[in-house]
Parts: sequence; C-alpha cells; structure tokens
Amino acid sequence: MLAKYWKKIGMLILIIACIFNIMWKLINKLSLDTEMISSAEYVYQEQKSENNEK
Repeated sequence: MLAKYWKKIGMLILIIACIFNIMWKLINKLSLDTEMISSAEYVYQEQKSENNEK
C-alpha cells in the first residue's frame, strides 16, 4: 500500500514542511523588526543626549 501512495505522501510532507518554514520565517521576521526599531530608538536617544551635553 505504501508503494502505491509514496508520491502523494511525499508531496504532503513537502507541503507541510514548506508551510512550517514560511511560518517560522514570518514569526522571526516580526521579532527582528521590533528589535531593529528599539535599537534605532536607543541610538537616537544616545546621540540626542550627546548633542545636548556639548
């Protein structure tokens, strides 16, 4: 029975793996974006405080 359906089973596994891969990249991208924004805000505040000290 497995020999008869091996292509369909392989395609199903491949589709599920691709969906998990895309979801993982989307989840990590969102957290990366928030990290970059917070880093940019920190650098901006530091530069602003350095300019005020001069």
